[in-house]
Amino acid sequence: MGLRQLSFRTAGESHGPGLVALLEGIPAGLELDAARDVDPELARRQGGYGRGRRMLLENDRVELLSGVRLGETLGSPVAMLIRNRDWENWQTAMSPLRPPADVNPKALRPSYLPRPGHADLAGVLKYDRRDARDILERASARETAARVACGAVAKRFLGVLGIRVESHVLAIGKVRARPPDPLPDPLNEAADASPVRCLDPEAAQAMMAAVDRAKDEGDTLGGVFEVVARGVPVGLGSHVSWDRKLDGRLAQAVMSVQAVKAVEIGDGVRGASLPGSQVHDAIVRAPQEMRTGGFRRLTNRAGGLEGGITTGEPLVVRGYMKPISTLRKPLASVDLRDGSEARAGVERSDVCAVPAAAVVGEAMVALVLADAVLEKFGGDAMGEVRDNLERYLARLAGRGFGER
Repeated sequence: MGLRQLSFRTAGESHGPGLVALLEGIPAGLELDAARDVDPELARRQGGYGRGRRMLLENDRVELLSGVRLGETLGSPVAMLIRNRDWENWQTAMSPLRPPADVNPKALRPSYLPRPGHADLAGVLKYDRRDARDILERASARETAARVACGAVAKRFLGVLGIRVESHVLAIGKVRARPPDPLPDPLNEAADASPVRCLDPEAAQAMMAAVDRAKDEGDTLGGVFEVVARGVPVGLGSHVSWDRKLDGRLAQAVMSVQAVKAVEIGDGVRGASLPGSQVHDAIVRAPQEMRTGGFRRLTNRAGGLEGGITTGEPLVVRGYMKPISTLRKPLASVDLRDGSEARAGVERSDVCAVPAAAVVGEAMVALVLADAVLEKFGGDAMGEVRDNLERYLARLAGRGFGER
């Protein structure tokens, strides 16, 4: 992959002491307040109709451990900790120490019945483990709380530069919404007012009814979320190398979210079956549009990206999430102790997490965009990044036809 300007790592298990997030590359001088900028994003991730009992236990708050002093970033790595409140019930099972010889095996909460669709079995085989607890604790979507913390800092950085990353839910199960066109602005304010983060009230009611039916049947539901970034300037990303194409970077980031099995940019899926005249976006001159380079697309079917480069139109990325793997009426599986036929294990889980996945999708898109902004404009301090962006936009606005 190309050289990254912004990078992040997460650590921690679902029922361990907590989650750690390390974000490197944020310039110095960004005003950052955990209670204002990060905690509300963590709360948004915990919400949504169809979430399980775990969300009632946790009340995520971030502790800033490094990289911030007196309310401003220092340019050094930002380290954050999110404590797991449920850790007090798992200290024996998730202890880093070897258990005593007389420990009750049940207290270790082993998992020998891998769930179809989860990382349980593939992870056990890859890492030569016997107890799937060693796999599922890290594979759990609980890890996304740390991603959202990193994404919240990236969103704060982008917001100072006039870029907003928001989302809404397009579908849950077979119920598909018909969102308004144009989308409301601000988008999150409208979406967060719905229990399923859906902009179509009639569809939202049908989605909740579908979740209720799935819960009664011991089943789960997936769906589709859409992330929209506004204010993105033309010119992020590149066409010159495969790993610098921004659409590829965004697709990889959103695909990495647990249970996401497909990613779409703009009208990519629908456009595959249409003639080019009904897919591509006509271009007109628009001198007042600074962030689009003095041009405008009459439509935005490309989703704000052409040739791996942003056009300045809203960036539109969709994630397609499969149903959650834990079923209260489990599918057939095997017992890892002897290979015998069995039913899959049941972990505490959600019925539907598409609204929460949309918030995680925002975080991943924001992290990729922040990296692309720093790649394009550089700067060790926020003032330098802002100045570089403003000079770039001014140069585009002053460029005449035929000039180099």
